[in-house]
Amino acid sequence: MDPNYFAGQGIGISANALYWIIFIGIALASWLVQWNLKNKFKKYSRILSFKGLTGKETAELMLRDFGITDVTVQSVAGQLTDHYNPINKTLNLSEGVYESNSIMAAAVAAHECGHAVQHATAYGPLTLRSKLVPVVSATSSWMTWILLGGMLLLSYTGNPYVLGIGVVLYALTTIFSLVTLPVEIDASRRAVKWLDSRGLTDAETHDHAVSALRAAAYTYVVAALSSLATLFYYILMLTNSRR
Repeated sequence: MDPNYFAGQGIGISANALYWIIFIGIALASWLVQWNLKNKFKKYSRILSFKGLTGKETAELMLRDFGITDVTVQSVAGQLTDHYNPINKTLNLSEGVYESNSIMAAAVAAHECGHAVQHATAYGPLTLRSKLVPVVSATSSWMTWILLGGMLLLSYTGNPYVLGIGVVLYALTTIFSLVTLPVEIDASRRAVKWLDSRGLTDAETHDHAVSALRAAAYTYVVAALSSLATLFYYILMLTNSRR
């Protein structure tokens, strides 16, 4: 798309203005999603799970059910810091999940176990994401400087090549964000299915678990959209410089 398309149509909006409109919209959406997630976490943390198991007990039970014996369940500091580490095979639950017997704790613990199951079964998107992690980690520290330097060179000398390199690197982070979506959605699907099959949820707590995990999934959707919008802006800048 030509960055000047909208101006040519009499709408009078530049590529920069378009980017800022999208950026502000996504920033607002991100704030709303985070606010909703924290509210859901607070609300469902006060509702006991159907059978009263703690997050630690829920995770250990799900791992046993799937025959996974080489993953360690441990507590980590912070809130919403829960994650599965496929490198050292640790399932890390935040303090509010590890010791709690709420439906939120059960849902989060089962979700993280879903990642352990994905790892054990070589789930394709998780395998791809794991391969992208070292690449994204290695490039993220200097990608910002390449993009900044590329934009400065483009502005003052018209040289687009450094910015082009930055765009390629940023595209990798965008791919990472997009690949993360099916990984997270599948882990939640596995979690809810197992919780129901194990009788750890009833009709009411099932809906609570789904609501909590859906709220968490929205954060990944917004992150992916934000990355796509930023990549789109850089591509517009790069393609416009060659005209």
